[in-house]
Parts: sequence; structure tokens; C-alpha cells
Amino acid sequence: MQSIARDVYIEDQYPGVTLGAINLPLGLIQIDAPPSPEDGRAWRAALLNLGGSSERLLISLDAHPDRTLGTRAMDCTVLAHEKTAQAFRNQPSTFKAQGDETGADWENIPGLGSVRWLPPEISFSERMEIYWAETPVLIEHHPGPGIGALWVILPETKIVFVGDLVVRNQPPFLVNADIPTWLENLKLLLSPAYRGWLIVSGRGGLVPVDVIRAQVDLLNQILKKLEKLAKKKAPPDATQTLVDGLLSSFKIPTKMENIFVQRLRYGLFQYYSRHYNVANITPEGE
Repeated sequence: MQSIARDVYIEDQYPGVTLGAINLPLGLIQIDAPPSPEDGRAWRAALLNLGGSSERLLISLDAHPDRTLGTRAMDCTVLAHEKTAQAFRNQPSTFKAQGDETGADWENIPGLGSVRWLPPEISFSERMEIYWAETPVLIEHHPGPGIGALWVILPETKIVFVGDLVVRNQPPFLVNADIPTWLENLKLLLSPAYRGWLIVSGRGGLVPVDVIRAQVDLLNQILKKLEKLAKKKAPPDATQTLVDGLLSSFKIPTKMENIFVQRLRYGLFQYYSRHYNVANITPEGE
């Protein structure tokens, strides 16, 4: 666990997403959960060492399984955007570790089996403030990487948790994305409003400005390539030709190469099918 400010911590040693914890006088706010039950127990034990109030709240920054599979193991109230809550209402109550290979981190965790979802118990539409200290913790809706994506903002310490808005040295998840909206929120993050702030990526921990700019460049590149295919009326399978070129900008560990290839392959296909009004036909081998 890394302390990034007084009573603010991050943890990126578990498979899945970068976790956060904010230890306040009236309780502990947790940001996301590890997908593995074993890691969830270890994270809970680490948080107990922080002391403080027994009140606990977990914020899910979006509906992605990497950050929501383990919420039940954290044994506390869960808060998310109303669109995330709606996603849980529209899916089976039990998650089964099988099906499409999407390039998610949970797919490489052995022995997950069936997991009962814990839907959010609190949801909101645009903005929420939590007064567990003299200054509030702000939670804002910033879609783009997902329809219910959130930021957790600490104005006093100038820290913002942005989830999958920025991912470090890995391809983004595109399946539920809206790239133009995503770019608008990246523009906000690069604006004077957040100059000098600590930016916590949901996959990569603290990120400097150059990583955020690289995310902008990559998304612009993806959008341009997809629009070019759409003008040619290319089928969804044609998106597979984009994968190698897009991955060339990353320094990928050998053990992650197949995962990242599949993440981009699956995401490009689904994004193109959904946004460019072409037949949603599953690629061969899926």
C-alpha cells in the first residue's frame, strides 16, 4: 500500500485495477475491489491496519468486472453511478467465469468459478458529496470509458481518481466506450482546473501529464482508423488489421502480450459494430 497524501492510499499489487483508500474521521472510503476473493481478504486485512472509524463505503468507478467482481468480499456498502446500478439489474445475479475472452485481468485469475454480484446499494446521476471530514469527497459522473464512469475528487489535497479514463502502458477497454466523450473528459483533466493535481489511474496508479496526453493521442488514432474503415463500409472483422499497429506504441511484457492483443481485438470489433451501424457478427474463434 502506497501513501500518496495524508490518509490517502493506493494499491496496485493485486491483479485487476489500482485500488484506493481514503481514511476519514467518520469512516473509510474504498475505491474499487480486487476481483480475486483471496486478494480481497488480503486487502481488507491491510485496510484494518489503518484504524479509524468502523464505517466503510466502497465506490465502484464503473461496472467493469475487474473492479466489481470482488465487491461482495469487501463486506461494506457499495456506491456507484445509476447507469452502473442499471447494468447490474439487467444481468444475472451470478457471474460465471466463462464465455468471451475480452482481455480483462479477471480472466487470468484461476479458480474464480461462480461469483454472486453485489449490486450497488447507493447510486446517483451527476454529482455527490460525502461529508466524512471537514471538506467533502466529491464523486462526479465522467463517462467515456464506460457509461457509468466516475471520478473521486479530493479538492483539499488535489487528488483525483479517474478509473479507466487513463490506463498506463496498456490498451484501453473499448467495448462500452464512447471515444468522443472520453476525449472531452481527458481534455478537462488536462485543463488548468487540474493542473498540479495527483492523477490516479485505475490501471497504473499515479500518472504524469505525458501519460494522459499519450492516452489522448491513442484514442484519436483509434477513432481516425475506425472512421476510415466505416467510410469504406468495411465489415467488423476488418478491425483486426488495426491491432498490431496500435499495440506497437506499448512496451508490453511477454506474459501480457496475448491478453492485450485479445483486449484490443475484442474491443475494436465491438466498438465498431456498435457505433458504425454494421452487422454485429462475432469474429471467428470467439
